[in-house]
Amino acid sequence: MTSSISDWIWSERFWLPENVSWADLERPPPGVEYPRLGDILYALPLAVAVFLLRQLFERLVAKPCAHILQIQAGVPRRAQPNDVLERVYQSKTPPDTRQLEGLSKQLDWDVRKIQRWFRVRRNQDRPSIQKKFCESMWRFTFYLGIFIYAICHLWVSPWMWDTRQCWHNYPFQPVSHGQYNYYVAELAFYCSLMFSQFIDIKRKDFMIMLVHHLATILLITFSYANNMLRAGTLVMCVHDASDIFLEAAKLANYAKFQRLCDGLFVVFSISFFLTRLVIYPFWVVHSVLFESWEIVGPYRAWWLLNGLLLVLQALHIIWFYLIARIAIKAIFKGKVSKDDRSDIESSSDEEIYSNCSKNPSQTIKPKDSSHTGNLNGETHDH
Repeated sequence: MTSSISDWIWSERFWLPENVSWADLERPPPGVEYPRLGDILYALPLAVAVFLLRQLFERLVAKPCAHILQIQAGVPRRAQPNDVLERVYQSKTPPDTRQLEGLSKQLDWDVRKIQRWFRVRRNQDRPSIQKKFCESMWRFTFYLGIFIYAICHLWVSPWMWDTRQCWHNYPFQPVSHGQYNYYVAELAFYCSLMFSQFIDIKRKDFMIMLVHHLATILLITFSYANNMLRAGTLVMCVHDASDIFLEAAKLANYAKFQRLCDGLFVVFSISFFLTRLVIYPFWVVHSVLFESWEIVGPYRAWWLLNGLLLVLQALHIIWFYLIARIAIKAIFKGKVSKDDRSDIESSSDEEIYSNCSKNPSQTIKPKDSSHTGNLNGETHDH
């Protein structure tokens, strides 16, 4: 039973072009290695190691840096213990006017006092600026390191300069140690991100990010299984480039370096547009869609992999729309309003790109005409 299910999932006619079998990939010429799915599974235990490394990094590196920059953890005011209100709060459904009146009668509390209790209780659960600084510093360090590694590997690779090389003699293309290490590191990182998303700072775009991480993990796994490593390395490298500047802008914002934050936000916006809306669709996706069709020809997995690439492109458009709205407000109104992704109930939810110049502890007033900025949160956009 298990064997038949496995044969169905890994059907050669689905994953491989015509007249190619898994046995062909398992018997490479002497001195040549082809990708094997079992090798990429090492990313799963490595994901646990990445998560533990992150905990050590935040404790031993990021937190001391936060202290040097005088970013304090802060102790939030604690709500008065109340079992009735705590049960309502834990239900995750904000009480409406009718419920508030019922709670007021039950507890003999004024409605405003109850509303104040919920506000204090929400603030109690919100992460500190120091915690967000540590998260961003970890992601910045990873993106910068993995991007440098990828560029060093791809710079001497012929398919970076001629994408048609991604499909010549496909799928009989040898895997190098650089490609393998890059794939395993990226897969482990995104697996750790997907699971830590449930314990990290909650964001309004939680489901979008979950879809993004799942699509990324599936793309990495499937492209490795059927030896699309050359195109896969290009996809991952393009995605990591702009994330470096986003995380750097957030670090500057948390440290209250206003001018640096503004400048990094501009660089991030430009790099996001160039990498996600120009290079990715017109260079990488174009190669996977059209050049592979011309050189290799379509097969069933080809449609799946291209579908996942287009899902990522749709997410890029959504995110850039949010970036553009903020940038337009900053240019024409002299200020940036609260990020559209942030949760109204939680101003500490990580927002994508809000005004860099404003103190994160302040709130934006409707008639405030000063140039403000707030990167209270962020996106993982990968």
